[in-house]
Amino acid sequence: MDRRSILKLGPAAALLPGVARAQGQPEVLRIAVTAFAENGKASLGGTPYRVQQDGWLARELAKRGVLLEWFPVTGDTGATMNEAFASGRIQFASYGDLPSVILNAGGVRTQVIVPAGRGADLFLLVPTNSSARSLLDLKGKRISVHRGRPWELGLLHLIEDNKLTPRDFKLVNMDIKPGASALATGAVDGLFQLNGYPLEDKGIGKIIWTSKGQPDRKMRAELWGRRDFTRANPELAELVATAWVKAQYWAAQEDNRNAVIRDGTRNGTPESVIRRSYDDPSLPWKDRWTPLYDDVVYRHYRRVVAFARNQKLIRQPLPAEELLEPRFVNAALKNLGLARYWSASPVKTA
Repeated sequence: MDRRSILKLGPAAALLPGVARAQGQPEVLRIAVTAFAENGKASLGGTPYRVQQDGWLARELAKRGVLLEWFPVTGDTGATMNEAFASGRIQFASYGDLPSVILNAGGVRTQVIVPAGRGADLFLLVPTNSSARSLLDLKGKRISVHRGRPWELGLLHLIEDNKLTPRDFKLVNMDIKPGASALATGAVDGLFQLNGYPLEDKGIGKIIWTSKGQPDRKMRAELWGRRDFTRANPELAELVATAWVKAQYWAAQEDNRNAVIRDGTRNGTPESVIRRSYDDPSLPWKDRWTPLYDDVVYRHYRRVVAFARNQKLIRQPLPAEELLEPRFVNAALKNLGLARYWSASPVKTA
């Protein structure tokens, strides 16, 4: 993606005459985010959309002589954002756990600046006419999963939880759309992926397992920052973290639940799917949006690093603790008066 394809989607943040920029600060701060097509244009979703709509970050950066640019990415987000980090075109990105681990192991160091709540749920589906009721019923059969993508780790955990090994199944490497087609035609006996509700609603498959109620079995995507940039520009990194925490606090308010759900439908997803995705009696609405670096976050990244090593996706040792930088969230929570709003489970040693 070249410079011309970078869409300035944020609120106006033109540099004002006489605004002084601190020595070493960039003229432009770029944040890469997952995007979708809306009315023929690339649009943001989730927390980045709220940050954009609020406009606070753009205004605060403009006061310091820095222009905010959004770097929207569609398609293979992990590879595109990793390349943008490696080439120095972006300073921050909101994307998944596994691509970030691979990037860091390759020598381009980034860190989680703001954890994104409690993660996304994973699903195991079977054909609608299948008699399978659990993973155990699929032993020896074909399961479609996109190998090397973050949700593969969820499948391996599910297999492990059932005291089985990957060798007990015929794992078929397919992206989500081909996997759904294979499930519909009976070419595979199971499909493991993100959000299975649309396929169930269309009669393509039925859900026999979900990670709901299991925070250790979800997929995560966070706000990441390039380490050399955040160390050289801690004030700017704190501003970005504060904008994210503000947006997550807004989403955490029960009064804003319906607005959050409406936001989720902007990419064409039916409201019924969004509501079911958020429906989890074991997870209070407020806690869904926690930005805290608690034991759930640390355990997750230890497992992701171990998975990447076991799958030979990375070859160099990578301490998971080096990927997590809590100081910007801690400062944001203090400055916003939210230090006691969310509670965290104590971090245990590895």
